[in-house]
Amino acid sequence: MPVECADSLPAPAVENVREVVLDGGHSPLSALLALPRDAPPRAVVVALHGGGMRAAYFHGAAHPSLSLLKLGASLGFAVLAVDRPGYGLSTTAVPRGESLVEQARTLSTALEDFAARQATGAGLFLVGHSYGGKAALAVAAHRGEADGPLLGLDVSGVGHRYAIDVNGLGGFHGRRTTRLHWGPLRLYPPNTFRLAEGLVTTMPEREETEASLWPELFPGVAGRVRVPVRFTYAEYERWWLHDEATLEEMTGLLTAPRVVVDRLPRAGHNISLGWAARAYHLRALAFLEECLSGREQSPRGA
Repeated sequence: MPVECADSLPAPAVENVREVVLDGGHSPLSALLALPRDAPPRAVVVALHGGGMRAAYFHGAAHPSLSLLKLGASLGFAVLAVDRPGYGLSTTAVPRGESLVEQARTLSTALEDFAARQATGAGLFLVGHSYGGKAALAVAAHRGEADGPLLGLDVSGVGHRYAIDVNGLGGFHGRRTTRLHWGPLRLYPPNTFRLAEGLVTTMPEREETEASLWPELFPGVAGRVRVPVRFTYAEYERWWLHDEATLEEMTGLLTAPRVVVDRLPRAGHNISLGWAARAYHLRALAFLEECLSGREQSPRGA
């Protein structure tokens, strides 16, 4: 049984998590924002949810320990969890969603809008889950030096080769995929699935159609990533192949200056909604600290 020790932790110095709206150019993007209370942010953690979820995936309501927004802000970072194009407010403008290339452009525009109105400290650090991990990699591949500093990426629940025949699923969300998304129910706090009803939504048509093409798209994206990347695979990850040979092949396609692969025990695909969420979030923020340290030690500050 998991040890529920998070309730005894001191309350973090965090401004209230609030809803904000970003200008994505052709569409508004809804988002959640948490800021450190007493000082400007050291950097901005930009969190991108997976397919069929919403930004509140990173602010799980089932237990106080689950929120990346509150944890990150308590450590001095701004945390911005964005509803990707085709979710939240943007459903009116792009009801069918967008391709990964289009999402990279829209999200980059929205982050420029955010940076124009909010202090960003040392720069941006992307955290992406599942399809949001693909989007994070695509954003990194899209951004140039003129777009401002991108410190690194931390992605979970995504690889480069599926472990199943996705074309035979008949859709990425439904009864046939429940086990793939969640894994054993003991990995999650009580009431997770009741409270998750507000997070789960329809995966946009264009996103679902393109999802099966990721193995073909990955090499082109990976070859344009120029910042450190960390991949995390849950113990019960069932969507992706993550044996050593496959991971060696995947990391060989990346041109990033540093690639880290980590494994998280007692976790399913939806890591940030389970008991292992805090451990994962702490590891992701530790990787951000390493990216900041490496930047400070670089003679060019890059």
